[in-house]
Amino acid sequence: MDDFHLGWGSKKAVTKAQKKDGKKHKCSHKESYSVYGYKVLKQVLPDIGILSKAMGIMNSFVNDIFECIAGKASRLAHYNKHSTITNREIQNAVRLLLPGELAKHAVSEGTKAVTKYTSSK
Repeated sequence: MDDFHLGWGSKKAVTKAQKKDGKKHKCSHKESYSVYGYKVLKQVLPDIGILSKAMGIMNSFVNDIFECIAGKASRLAHYNKHSTITNREIQNAVRLLLPGELAKHAVSEGTKAVTKYTSSK
């Protein structure tokens, strides 16, 4: 699939860039949580910076945690014969993976973020 319809106009967007000679090349854009990590750092420690290598490690850590939570939530849904992962599975996965107080704070902050997002729609 080389292109897709945007839905709000008649133009089409090409998803894969092409060189002049017609060969496809990878997009250089790499998704990352670095922007969010930097914002959190500035909220907590405004006068401290972070090396890009350290931010890369933080990004890998966030990806690993998300992968663990998603995997555990998937298994919980499967154990309960559900085909959908809901907020309940996510919260239970977090409670199982993170220790004590950290799990409580994570569930609380996650619930707060979802509430804020749904109320802004």
